[in-house]
Amino acid sequence: MPIITAPITTPPDPGEPPGGTPVPLPEIGYATASYTDPSGTVWPLTDWDAGWFTLAEGVSGLGAVKYELTSDARPRGGARLRHAQAQPRTIVWPLFVEGAVHMDMVHRWRALATAFTRTMREGEGPGVLEIARPDGTRRRIEVFYQDGFEGQDKQGYGRYADSAVLSLWCEDPYWTDPVPIAVHRETGTAGSFFTPFPSVSSSQILGATTVTNPGDTTVWPTWVVTGPASLIVFTHAGTGETFTLDPDAPEIGHGNLLAGEQVTIYTDPGRVRYENGDNWIGGINWPTASLWGLAPGDNEVTFALSGSGPASAVDLVFNPRYETA
Repeated sequence: MPIITAPITTPPDPGEPPGGTPVPLPEIGYATASYTDPSGTVWPLTDWDAGWFTLAEGVSGLGAVKYELTSDARPRGGARLRHAQAQPRTIVWPLFVEGAVHMDMVHRWRALATAFTRTMREGEGPGVLEIARPDGTRRRIEVFYQDGFEGQDKQGYGRYADSAVLSLWCEDPYWTDPVPIAVHRETGTAGSFFTPFPSVSSSQILGATTVTNPGDTTVWPTWVVTGPASLIVFTHAGTGETFTLDPDAPEIGHGNLLAGEQVTIYTDPGRVRYENGDNWIGGINWPTASLWGLAPGDNEVTFALSGSGPASAVDLVFNPRYETA
């Protein structure tokens, strides 16, 4: 059965959130900024007409990731680097809030304080800080409010204007591109063996391809498998790492995936979910499985399905990650 292979595709840009006029931000240059709170409300941070704006001179924490180094002493002096661990990032973001009258300023101050501090509520999750460049490219990072939403104890502040210096804590210090990169592989329809010339193609191999990660660090992709399939093997040819999903494993007992049925595999943290939400993590071939990631640059990968048919497909999706905004 011939195989249809599709190139890496990029979904359409979902649109730029409000940010205002580009301003010079330390460590990264001219950009606009916005904050999306856990409820999904977008707050422009560099729009002078919003009634609040960023005091750019005090911004910090947008540069390269900080690393903690582990080393072993060398017998003849010096040390050898054994491991580098990326550390959580803290971003300092000063905001100036103003109003034509006192209560205008107070309403804005309270609303902004709630937008940031709600990241501390149980079940709410982080907010998202986004930096947009004049060319339309954007990078995001998830943030939690740490401290700093306090007024200035200075004469003249607190009546029509005040400022706060926020500390935003980021458990993942890397910035991500909000526009995902996707790879799609599916089986094709049967054709003549002799047209246009003799060829042989395995119906089990959906794609041996090069996936390019344009980011600065390893990304951990999400996989969506669409049946029919009886066994799915994912292999990183460059590292030799592999993992297998068996929908008929004893821990699951579902049997072969039927046409149109889907399973989603998340690699960081490792989770496997059937289309109805059932936990299929037991279908992975533990303990030998390695839910591998994609290193920066080119990655040679292969997706192989047993029991595949005309509707079988595998989709790989990831968002590149970067050192700086």
